[in-house]
Amino acid sequence: MKIIVREAPPRSVWALEQAGIHPLLAQLYAARGVRTADELDDGLARLLPPLAMKGTQEAAALLADAIAANKKICVVADYDCDGATACAVALRGLRLLGAKQVGYIVPDRVVDGYGLTAPISERVKATGADLLVTVDNGIASMDGVARARALGMQVLVTDHHLPALRDGAIVLPDADVIVNPNQPGCTFESKSIAGVGVMFYVLLALRAELRQRGVFDSGNQPKLDTLLPLVALGTVADVVKLDANNRRLVAQGLKRIRSGALPAGVAALFTAAGRVAAVATSFDFGFALGPRINAAGRLSDMTLGIECLLTDDAGRADELAKTLDGINRERRDIEAGMRELAQYAADAMIDEDELPPPAIAIFDPDFHEGVVGIVASRIKDKLHRPTFVFAASQAPGREHELKGSGRSIAGFHLRDALDLVAKRHPGVLLRFGGHAMAAGCTIHEEQFEVFEQALQQVAHEWLDAATLTRRLDTDGPLAPQYRRADLVDTLHREVWGQGFAAPTFSEEVEVVSQRLVGDKHLALKLKHQGQPVDGIWFGHTESLPARVKLAFRLDADEWQGIRRVRFLVEAAEL
Repeated sequence: MKIIVREAPPRSVWALEQAGIHPLLAQLYAARGVRTADELDDGLARLLPPLAMKGTQEAAALLADAIAANKKICVVADYDCDGATACAVALRGLRLLGAKQVGYIVPDRVVDGYGLTAPISERVKATGADLLVTVDNGIASMDGVARARALGMQVLVTDHHLPALRDGAIVLPDADVIVNPNQPGCTFESKSIAGVGVMFYVLLALRAELRQRGVFDSGNQPKLDTLLPLVALGTVADVVKLDANNRRLVAQGLKRIRSGALPAGVAALFTAAGRVAAVATSFDFGFALGPRINAAGRLSDMTLGIECLLTDDAGRADELAKTLDGINRERRDIEAGMRELAQYAADAMIDEDELPPPAIAIFDPDFHEGVVGIVASRIKDKLHRPTFVFAASQAPGREHELKGSGRSIAGFHLRDALDLVAKRHPGVLLRFGGHAMAAGCTIHEEQFEVFEQALQQVAHEWLDAATLTRRLDTDGPLAPQYRRADLVDTLHREVWGQGFAAPTFSEEVEVVSQRLVGDKHLALKLKHQGQPVDGIWFGHTESLPARVKLAFRLDADEWQGIRRVRFLVEAAEL
């Protein structure tokens, strides 16, 4: 592990301090690329304009016509938290804007796989739908879109994933309208916006279109900001880069949640997770609420998650949130067993005193396909290697197929790597897609070793020793005057996440004492710049030397009515 200190340009730090930003925050922001206080303005007026996203104007006209003609609209969702929140935003928003006939279908992870397929389009048609709207999927669904249109439906694709490639060229489905910032010709600056954010932007454009048509004037138009708690949740849970626009969406959602203006289902999820909505943080979205919604899509039916986000009945929301919490507990149990098996398999690839191979691929017949992505992420974090974990497909007639989910490290574009594997070994990949850091694919079971060797070959060519060395970017030493509980609260209120990392400090400390807690966590008594402070390293059991350079986050715990700062250790440079 190499602990790195981020550069904080002095000019940016000075400019932020002069604008009234707290000195600690000024340094943290400057180290993350913020140059002026203006960039920290999270007001709704600072959001990128809806019409800057290609297709929103055409989508607004299509939806406005459908509402005026009282057409039946069916939303096709995805089975993760981004897809669930996008579906809830779509249904709530369209109803707010006058749609009378709106329903949804969410694919089954096992039976349907990912995206809009031809059979799903047929199910949508069977509901009597006139207009099919995808959320968080559809950009690579050529067959599904073609089938929907052949059945006489109009199709609006809203998505944020990368388009499909065919012979190295981008291909798009033949939909009536496509809204996706990553489609060719779209100049929208926030390419990392989540699927729920794309749908929110479509609704903003639709409201403007309806206002222009005289459906309502600016004085009585529906308020779409009620949807922002859902937008914030889906954005953080999907681990998209928190650029300035995404941070504004998340900040606005958090403000409403903290003030008590949140959907009944979101409130119930906070309670089920043992969190307090009044002091909500982006951490709550990523590690408490998001996993509970995702668990439904992994092990059960994402309809449970969507219904929880749609209901306005507090009792029904509480019941659904408790069900989701139970499913998430089951998911954790399954994940723990799979992670242990996967770690054994990964360890078997590594000879003593040797480094792991440049990429990892693992399959076990007992793995559950709904949890392979989480396990891949855990193995990737532990070994610092691009990792794919496969499970046998449970879909009828596809028992000899393996479904894999991959997670990557910086410097290795996973979707592009799969594309190269597909070119070099035609027929090995039955289906694939995804992003730079996360991707999925399907292969025949007998092709697993071919895939493993092909992936490792690409990794060997693309990754050098520096990239394969685990590094942790930190904010350097913590000045002792900032080791205060009130500043911990200040830091927690800010929006942190992917691409805008939560503050992590690093410096040499003295280890006064250490002991194991629950046989799996290391409790520490430290001296930080001569002053005593408690520390905890979750999931770590190996003892530390008397003096060591630690990377740590700040937390505050309460004992006998007194709040004290403690260090949450992330890593040690040994």
